[in-house]
Amino acid sequence: MAVPEVLCITGTDTDAGKTLVTAALARAAMQAGRQVLVLKPVQTGCGHGDSYHHDGMGMRIAPPPPSDTVPDVATYRTAAPAASACAIVQLAPACSPHLAARQAGVDITVHDLTAQVRDHIARHKADLVLIEGAGGLLTPLNSNEVLADLFAELRFPLLLVVANRLGAVNHALLTIEACSARSARGCIPLAGFVTTETSPAAGPAEHAIRKDNASIIATLGRLPCLAAVPHISGLHGSENAREAAWNTAAAAVSPVLETMRRPPCHCTRKAAPDSTPERLLAYDREHLWHPYTSAQTPARTWEAVYTRSTRITLRDGRELVDGMSSWWCAIHGYNHPALLDALQEQSKRMPHVMFGGLTHKPAVELAQSLLDMVPQGLAHVFYADSGSVAVEVALKMALQYQMAAGRPQRNRILSLRGGYHGDTMGAMSVCDPENGMHHLFSGMLPRQIFAPRPECPYSYGQTTPYDPASFAPFSALLEQYGDSVAAVILEPVVQGAGGMWFYHPDYLQAVREACTRHGCLLIADEIATGFGRTGSLFACGHADITPDILCVGKGLTGGVMSLAATLTTAEVAHGISRDGGVLMHGPTYMGNPLACAVAQASLELLMRGNWVHDVARIESGLHTGLHPCTGHSGVRDVRVLGAIGVLEMETPVNTEALQRFFVRNGVWIRPFGRLIYVMPPYVASDEDISTLTRAMCGAVMEGAWR
Repeated sequence: MAVPEVLCITGTDTDAGKTLVTAALARAAMQAGRQVLVLKPVQTGCGHGDSYHHDGMGMRIAPPPPSDTVPDVATYRTAAPAASACAIVQLAPACSPHLAARQAGVDITVHDLTAQVRDHIARHKADLVLIEGAGGLLTPLNSNEVLADLFAELRFPLLLVVANRLGAVNHALLTIEACSARSARGCIPLAGFVTTETSPAAGPAEHAIRKDNASIIATLGRLPCLAAVPHISGLHGSENAREAAWNTAAAAVSPVLETMRRPPCHCTRKAAPDSTPERLLAYDREHLWHPYTSAQTPARTWEAVYTRSTRITLRDGRELVDGMSSWWCAIHGYNHPALLDALQEQSKRMPHVMFGGLTHKPAVELAQSLLDMVPQGLAHVFYADSGSVAVEVALKMALQYQMAAGRPQRNRILSLRGGYHGDTMGAMSVCDPENGMHHLFSGMLPRQIFAPRPECPYSYGQTTPYDPASFAPFSALLEQYGDSVAAVILEPVVQGAGGMWFYHPDYLQAVREACTRHGCLLIADEIATGFGRTGSLFACGHADITPDILCVGKGLTGGVMSLAATLTTAEVAHGISRDGGVLMHGPTYMGNPLACAVAQASLELLMRGNWVHDVARIESGLHTGLHPCTGHSGVRDVRVLGAIGVLEMETPVNTEALQRFFVRNGVWIRPFGRLIYVMPPYVASDEDISTLTRAMCGAVMEGAWR
């Protein structure tokens, strides 16, 4: 069946005539032989009790009452008896949806309503769907979301019903402005407006006002007037009177149906020439430099306009299942209300204040939460503004500690090949020197020591036991250079951007023991692995070890703000500080209150949630979904650990061609090198994981990666 046309209807006021217009549109379409579905996402003032049930999609709603107790549905059925009509959430209290829901003990969210609307559309055989809102565009659905957020999420054309009376221009233009304000969530596409006369004109003056209203709204709002509905009497009279009245109404709104096939106004405010989607992408290509790309021949980019939960919405309306958590940081998915609430509340009090000589509650509370959850023994927190800077701080800590202890000859760092620790100078020096991303700078970076990559694989479902011989190369290097090594730095268990390699926790345990024997510090870079990604709250937990210095970032704020931290033991902190020593580092935005508040909310969300179950569920789904690629031509390895799934290919992938393939298949996956991998948000559903793994396997089976 063809995809139905869908039109949303909102009004300037609660009594603007939305239901009249919606019912009249249904009647006009029915008279034209069309199959019509009319939906009311939220209906208040229903004449039935407060008996609610779960609908199977996470929302408590009432059982379907008799149609005559749902006022607007009864109107739809009177005007268009052949149309299907229903109210999805029915609430007895006759008041605003958020208040009615609160009184009834019901939670209304845009996410759930969107799923319900799309489910109804999918289940009904209709070629026209009309969706009537409740009240005006900014009618609250809950304490965080308004009706405009629902329309922005649905992304269907929106018809504005304007009550044609004194004040109509102001109300209409404010509503149009509200649509513009919502453009950051994907832009509400306004199709046009309809005027309604809910009462007869009182005299010549009011008649002149009404005549002028439509013209001035169209001019100032830059929106077409699609129809004008006169005052209609007889809607509540005899059967013959009602039929005649509804026919009049249907005839008045029929021009709306004729114009529906025209493209809606995707921006309610006239766009400047350089802000069109085409010009925006062209300007991006000419002037913006994206990560790891050429300025001369930049890679393809897509414009994202809205994110929510596990979805990224592109400018053209395509919705992609996110497999990257925006480079592994959006662990709770996008636009989580708890994180946005924390950001908004802190912004009202103090967006930022210098951390030199001052402190604040968000920084202190976050430090307490971090120290309560990290491996036992860490006692001091130093805030940074990115993961790379957190690594720089860790390296400085290690070097200053050794100098303060009277061991200045310990001025080198031992790292692992295959590792990645960031893009700043010190961090680059401890990344893989040959196969990493920074080999161009090898001649100007500090000369560090590199042990071979740990050749003791570890992944979900693995049965290969740990071979102690795999630790011998590392042990030999530490014996050889031990007196000059200030610290060992590694990514515990999972090497991330250097190759997505998983190694055995027993190797990590052996490193910890060797560092202790040789008097060098152990720096654990958990920027990518921290906060549950590997199935343990921190990857160090797989080996039950405590590093001397721990770096965290990425998932710390749930992907809302940039923030990182370097934590260390009292021994290291006090060692650096002996004889008046100070740690020589101080970022301008250190301890930013906004970021700390969001991070605190993120950690609270993590600890009171069910992340252990979710990560285990994702791990199982990734293993099942990627298993068909095992042994396939071109595939070197398939590995899964926690919420990380990897296909390692025999040769480097064609990144741009593969990216296009994934977008066409409704997913956002960013491959690199020989790796096609995903690290989805923990809120990803089983269906999301299946969608991601089907796309990954499809890329392999169809050869799209070459």
